[in-house]
Order: sequence, then structure tokens, then C-alpha cells
Amino acid sequence: MPKRDPDVADEVPWSDRITPYDEAHFVTYMRLLDAEADGADWQEVAQIVLYRDPVAEPERSRHCWEDHLRWAKWMTKTCYRKILSGDRDTLQ
Repeated sequence: MPKRDPDVADEVPWSDRITPYDEAHFVTYMRLLDAEADGADWQEVAQIVLYRDPVAEPERSRHCWEDHLRWAKWMTKTCYRKILSGDRDTLQ
């Protein structure tokens, strides 16, 4: 069972397949997508979901938020069926 709030890297380790990082961060990705759908401010989301300080480190926080949100969106369009089926093979 993945942790509810795993540590978040500054950048998502991009791959053409679901990675162990992705598996550990499915909840993080869903929280980011939900926050965007609700129109939440990116700074609040970065602080609450990603544990970044957008006041002290605005560029780092924004980049982390953008990178994880971009990946979450990609996953919903490209590999959600594989996630639901448990298929961890190449996402092509």
C-alpha cells in the first residue's frame, strides 16, 4: 500500500512506462488533478500537496507543481487503462 503523502521529487522521473515513483504517487497525481478541477491556486496546491514553499522558493515550487501536474494529465490520457488493469508494461 503506497504512503498517503510520499516524498515528492522536484521533477517527475519521466518514462514511457509506469514507474515505481508513479505507483507511489498516484494519490498525489489525483490530488493535483482534483485541485486543478476545483480552480485551486497553484501556490496553495504546491504547499499542501507537494510540500513546497512558494514564498521562499517560487521557481522551484512552480516547476515542481507544473511538472507533476503535466505528468498527471499525461497519465490520465495515455495510461489510465493500464493503471486500472494493473498492466505495468510499456505504455504504447
